This record gives sequence, structure tokens and C-alpha cells, in this order.
Amino acid sequence: MATLHVDVVSTHELIFSGEATRVVLPGESGELGILPRHTPLITRIKPGSVRIQNAQTQSEELIFVQGGILEVQPGGVTVLADTAIRGKDLDEAKALEAKKAAEAAIRDAKSEIDLAAAQSEFAAMAAQLAAIQKLRRK
Repeated sequence: MATLHVDVVSTHELIFSGEATRVVLPGESGELGILPRHTPLITRIKPGSVRIQNAQTQSEELIFVQGGILEVQPGGVTVLADTAIRGKDLDEAKALEAKKAAEAAIRDAKSEIDLAAAQSEFAAMAAQLAAIQKLRRK
């Protein structure tokens, strides 16, 4: 079976490095599915779940990313994420608290810049909560 090498890197650490049979992640224009021999590609990614079908264990790895860049080359896939959290490390209570804080910041925004920042944080927390729900359904 054909595989591709996948690296998911955050600003702080290497989150995942290994062989996969497919990768699914939230692209800027919608969900992207990457299989071995995919056409080379560079695009931005939105906050959401990166799902990696691990070739060795045949299990699906879930990693939440808060945006970043996807690079697909003939030899593999690299996800450079602003923030990346392994599915098992996601904290629902913390995400709910951050979402509520973002909602309050949206209500209290004094400028367009404050509003945009609060909306961005709200979207990221909503995506993180959606990732937690996906993980629970497994």
C-alpha cells in the first residue's frame, strides 16, 4: 500500500512525524484530502482537525490546528501550524472558557480591530470544540 510521510509542526514542537495513507484537514476553501502521489500544493489552513490515517497502526490520529500552512510535495506532507494540540491533550473545559471569553470580547469590542481579533478567537475555540466532539465519536 502506498504511503506518504507526514510532519505536523507547531511553533513549539514536532507534534507528529510518520507514514500515513491519507491526511484530511481544513483548507481555506474547504476540507482537503491528501493521498499518496497528490499534486504538489501550498495553501493556508483554517482552525480545525487534521486527521491522519497512520500507516503503521491503521488508527486515525487527530490533531487540532489553529491555522497555518500546508505543503504537499511528492515525498510527503508538512503542516506548519500556529498552534497544534494532539487530540488526547484537548481540554474541553478550557476551550469552553476561552470561547465564553471571546464572546464577551465580541460584545465589548471598542474597535474594528478588537472585534476582528475576538471573532478570530471565537472561531478557533468553536473549531477546537468541534474537534473534541469528533474525538468523542470515535
